Order: sequence, then C-alpha cells, then structure tokens
Amino acid sequence: MIENVFPKVLFELKVATLVIPVTDTVVTSWLIIAVLALISYLISRRLSISNPSKLQLFAEKIVIAIKETLESPATIPAWTLVPLIGTIWIYIGFMNLISVIPYFHNPTRDLSTTAALSVIAFFSIHYYGIRYSGFREYIKRYIEPSVFLLPFNLFADVSRIFAMAIRLFGNMLSWEMIVAILIALVGFLVPVPMILLSIVGDVLHAFLFGLLTYVFIIGGIQAEKLEERS
Repeated sequence: MIENVFPKVLFELKVATLVIPVTDTVVTSWLIIAVLALISYLISRRLSISNPSKLQLFAEKIVIAIKETLESPATIPAWTLVPLIGTIWIYIGFMNLISVIPYFHNPTRDLSTTAALSVIAFFSIHYYGIRYSGFREYIKRYIEPSVFLLPFNLFADVSRIFAMAIRLFGNMLSWEMIVAILIALVGFLVPVPMILLSIVGDVLHAFLFGLLTYVFIIGGIQAEKLEERS
C-alpha cells in the first residue's frame, strides 16, 4: 500500500539510443492536461455576449474571482497575470485533488513535477520583471548597492524557487503516506474525515504556490519605474 505512494514506471519510450521511462506521474499529468483542454474547449466553443450559457457564466465568475484576488497596489495590471496565475491554481488544484479518485495519485507527490512547476515560476518572475521594468533596470536590482551582492541575490532567487518545489512536494507526499498508513492499519472508514480535510489542504497548497509566484513577480518589478512610465 505505502509503496504505491511513490511514482512507478509504467512503460518506456525508446528514442534512438535513449530509453525514457514514463511514470504514472507523467501519465496522470497528461490525463489532467487532456481533461482541462476538453473542458476549455466545451466552455469556449459557443461564447456569447448577448445570451451566455450557464457554463460560460460559471467560467466567467471563476476568471473574475481570480482577477479580483490578484488586485493589488502594484502598477502591473491584474489581467496581465490572470492567465499565468489562474492556470497554476487550476492545474495544481486538479493534480492535488485527483488522489481523491481511487487508484489515482497526485503528480505533485513527485519532486520532478514540482521542480518543473518551480522552473516555470522562476522564468515567469524574470520575464515579467524585464517586461515591465526594462532589462537594464531589472538587472540593476541585483548589483545595488554593490556589485558584490550579485551572487547573494542570485542565490536568493534560486533558493526560494527550490523551496517552493520542496514545500509542495513534501506536503503532498507526506499526506499521501499518512492516508496510506491509516488505510493499511484501520481500513477505509476512519481515514474518511482526514481525506475530506486533505481536500481543503490540496486546494490551499495550490493556492499558495500560485500566490507565491504572484508575490515574487510583483516583488521583482520596480514599481517606481512603472509609475514614471505611466
């Protein structure tokens, strides 16, 4: 039971001389992407301004809720970050919650998944920082007030992204192990309240990952330069 918590290889892909193992984490991630793509298609195929469907209205409420959550005193428009942060919240939320379905395990219990998500967050932080501050002004923040601070600032950037990956991975793996141990010891009835509690935790961890990405993006933008340009 407990060994099923860890990722396992389902099959291998052979590309030339390379043998690429494909784990259940990858397959589950593909499945979630396919489901989200299908949902997006069904929602957006018949969009209407004059006579929107109930599904469209529900989707619009979700998007507006994400936008209102991202409202801040920062000069960067909230709508600019809605696609990125909204996608992070929804995608990680689905990955965390899929373990509720029997025989499925959340991909975020795999460090490779959380590391990939952290890499996306890392480059997004620098992309928006350069986009809204300008390359020269953005780079200057790493060498002010002294150029000797450059390695320390770079280390701070890398370490906080590494911490995001470890935090999400550790939380999701530890919780799956706890539930697996309880099921092995006392059966399926006692862990039910904890599983219900884990749903709240799964949503919260997805929210925190996206929120940290948002905070780091805002922190990487020099607001005073934006105000001068506006």
